Amino acid sequence: MKNRIVADIHTHTLASGHAYGTIREMAQAASERKLALLGISEHGPGIPGTVHPIYFHNLSVAPKELYGVQIIHGCEINMLKDGELSLGERYMERLDYAIVGVHQLCYQNQGIKINTDNLIKCMQHSKISFVSHPDDGEIPFDYERLVAAAKEYHVALELNNSSLRKKDHRLNCVENLKTMLGLCMEMRAPIIVNTDAHDPLAVGDFTLAEAFLDEIGFDESLVLNTSAEAVKQFISEGKASGFI
Repeated sequence: MKNRIVADIHTHTLASGHAYGTIREMAQAASERKLALLGISEHGPGIPGTVHPIYFHNLSVAPKELYGVQIIHGCEINMLKDGELSLGERYMERLDYAIVGVHQLCYQNQGIKINTDNLIKCMQHSKISFVSHPDDGEIPFDYERLVAAAKEYHVALELNNSSLRKKDHRLNCVENLKTMLGLCMEMRAPIIVNTDAHDPLAVGDFTLAEAFLDEIGFDESLVLNTSAEAVKQFISEGKASGFI
């Protein structure tokens, strides 16, 4: 990529229950990688070991800048059966931003049509700005409908560096990403590139994702997080954010 990615907004700390860094350790790593913006997005209810929702209720006291890096605080909220979200409204309103994620611990495959219907329903929520790693064919989606809905509802789909690292364990991951990203270019739908870091060493390491975008000739103008301001503006313009 010609333009450097300067924001990583899908990351997890110790609080998520299966990650290995503190907020300060993650921020220090982000500073060393010369990121301008770091998003801490702990897992929402449904993932074993994650925080109690009261964690999100108290985010007003969480640090907003560390080591010269701006910090925003969100949640990777689980999609549940019937397209419901796993975090209550009273907690969601305290978030700077929200990501909806599909995890097999919380959601069982209901077929491509219903899966897509449910995710599109989640995308319509006023707080959801991003969809994490919609690339695992174990829970398939109709990407043409998904990309069209993402553009309509002002949501960015994610290219997840961790998915590419674990691609052999995610059904048809590479083929699904090529399909999804090709449709994003066709429909001019922006994307977000994140690490899904669960340890400070992974923060800001977009190596696999950047190589993948180069390989498929992706239009870099559609990558939101080559600018921290573009990420914040995207959240602010379309959704009910807490930090702008």
